[in-house]
Amino acid sequence: MSELHGVFPYLVSPVDADGAVRTEVLAKLCDDLIGAGVHGLTPLGSTGEFPYLDAAQRLAIVQTTIEAAKGRVPVVAGVASTSTADAVAQARAYQKLGANGILAILEAYFPLADSQVESYFRAIADAVDIPVVIYTNPQFQRSDLTLDVIARLAEHPRIGYIKDASTNTGRLLSIMNRCGDSLRVFSASAHIPAAVMLIGGFGWMAGPACIIPRQSVALYELCKARRWDEAMALQRRLWRINEAFARFNLAACIKAGLSIQGYDVGDPVPPQVPLAADARKIVEAALRELA
Repeated sequence: MSELHGVFPYLVSPVDADGAVRTEVLAKLCDDLIGAGVHGLTPLGSTGEFPYLDAAQRLAIVQTTIEAAKGRVPVVAGVASTSTADAVAQARAYQKLGANGILAILEAYFPLADSQVESYFRAIADAVDIPVVIYTNPQFQRSDLTLDVIARLAEHPRIGYIKDASTNTGRLLSIMNRCGDSLRVFSASAHIPAAVMLIGGFGWMAGPACIIPRQSVALYELCKARRWDEAMALQRRLWRINEAFARFNLAACIKAGLSIQGYDVGDPVPPQVPLAADARKIVEAALRELA
């Protein structure tokens, strides 16, 4: 696979009430997203509810995504754990299945020192032969990555990308200035994708792209063509989806949007709950405006 770039939807994890992964639903979603022009697929990101799934479910979701992609786009599989050994085992398993990259996520119960955070990500990158995207989300992670840690990790031969969900676009520019070409930045839905592209981003990995893939790809192409006026006009329209995404539970919002579009993805994994009726109407109205 060539370098990672563009729109990578954070896939939902369709799981029924008995815990079985709805592989046919996920495979159809992957195929439709590729048909809409997305540049890659990311199972087991935040929208994929990774903290609520067991090992067998996570494996099934990654395997289904890889099989559905059929090599047409890269699959970057999320790896997350509170244990370094478990994270390493996940990364190796997903590479063996055929993943083209790893999205490395740190879960933490107790606070960790910078050296411990760094060792976790370094161990994952040491364990595989495929590119690693380091992921930082201070809103949810107990231990964030500092600029110093990010810069040191960028020296690792397999750590070539970062997805940042800090909401601080200035931090992204600091990462770019500090790391240069050694670390390429992907936006999260917490940022304005067009703004991240303007300062030198390589794309975005985000849940909203699951429900507006065609529009997301169009935005990316406008940014790549440096047609900034048109890009910002489209970005303003698409931002309603991001606003809804920020207001409600991540998976519930995107699963509701996909359900409205005819995908039987099921409810969020308990103890999460589906969107309430009034919230679902907000998502439905936003999608209707963008149709």
